[in-house]
Amino acid sequence: MSLVSSYSDWLRRGMRCFDAAVALLVAFALMRMLPGLDHTERLEYPLLIIAGSLLLPACGELIGLYQPWRGRSLYTMLGVYVLSWLTTIVLISLLLVATQSTQTFSRLWMGAASLGVLGTGALIRAALYGYLRRLRAQGHNIKRIVLIGPQSNVSRLEARLGSMPFVGYRVTHRVIGDSVKAVRDEVRSLATVSIFDRDFDEIWLSYPLAQGDRVRQLADELVRVPVSIRYFPDLSDVRLLNHRMAQVAGMYSLDLNYSPLNGPMRLVKACEDRLLGLLLLLAFLPVMLGIAALVRWKMGGPVLFKQQRHGLDGKSFKIYKFRSMALHEPGAGTQQATRGDPRITPLGAFLRRTSLDELPQLYNVLQGRMSLVGPRPHAMDHNEYYKDEIEAYMQRHRVKPGMTGWAQVNGLRGITDNVETMRKRVEYDLFYIDNWSLGLDLKILAMTLTRGFINRQP
Repeated sequence: MSLVSSYSDWLRRGMRCFDAAVALLVAFALMRMLPGLDHTERLEYPLLIIAGSLLLPACGELIGLYQPWRGRSLYTMLGVYVLSWLTTIVLISLLLVATQSTQTFSRLWMGAASLGVLGTGALIRAALYGYLRRLRAQGHNIKRIVLIGPQSNVSRLEARLGSMPFVGYRVTHRVIGDSVKAVRDEVRSLATVSIFDRDFDEIWLSYPLAQGDRVRQLADELVRVPVSIRYFPDLSDVRLLNHRMAQVAGMYSLDLNYSPLNGPMRLVKACEDRLLGLLLLLAFLPVMLGIAALVRWKMGGPVLFKQQRHGLDGKSFKIYKFRSMALHEPGAGTQQATRGDPRITPLGAFLRRTSLDELPQLYNVLQGRMSLVGPRPHAMDHNEYYKDEIEAYMQRHRVKPGMTGWAQVNGLRGITDNVETMRKRVEYDLFYIDNWSLGLDLKILAMTLTRGFINRQP
């Protein structure tokens, strides 16, 4: 076993112990510090603390919290940690309800201990993540790799790794050549001398898909070497949105428009939407009631604007907003708001500028028809137009539309008065779909608080 593998195993065990220790220490400290907490000579508190401290790393192991951090973003790692923490809280709550023990413990202590564990664990994780990045950038904790492929592909991979020294990969060997026999002979020789003793940790192959036979031959030669073998296909000759290898009916396929938001991850995102959506609805409910009263007073009824939009898989649903325009006869198609639009009332202009008119969509989120984060839903006739103008436009509907999105927090919102503007927005939407993670969702929600509410467009 290499030093890097040994270090990774040690780190995984250490992080599991760390999570358990944080839960123990924080919960016990708050139990001692909170005034008026009757915990003396009672075993219930220590037993609950021990159960929670053991449950947290167990949930983390199931969700993938202790997978190697190398190459993962900080937001993704913290997102998985938050999900592990939420799962632990839910399981403990169910245990307390099942045993009818909810009245035994102080709610103030349970809330403080839960948030204390979350905050402490997240802060130390973020600090350790930054430390490891600096350590790798300085040449420590490095994984040594062998690159095999044509000169252009090897150079492309080296340039990519050179631009990201913090991921901790260093090229130690290269096998380059156009001659099939020469490359295979060199690979066979490398494999023979590297079976039991080697100075590399991974082998990376990079060839076009059309040269699949060569990849298979080289993989057969390398299978004797007990290290990870990765294939980075050169897909320049194939039009792809995003891709992955999958096994279907015992056969391997290359999914050409794969999104991480599939299978179990849809359940994860649904839990995220329901839990955070409910919390946000409760937090904004007084504001929403106040806005509803103002709209009724200033503009009369109805308070809500309702319109059909395309959602997941292109299916229609009814979207809700606070009404921001005076009542008018609808035209043949959807007319976008423009600067100085006489239909927009003064109150409506304020609601649109602050995005407060979008708050009723929290109900759409709780209905399961929208997500907190996702591509913004466009008017149906706009979809009819742009689906023929922008090649991958309808790929936006592979996920639920969102109240906020990657395009919106990057300034692509409001009027789309030409194809190029819409094309740029679609590029950001597809980036979100192709690179979805719980961490990316949390990042977008955080960015929405700082730059996503104020809308300078009509």
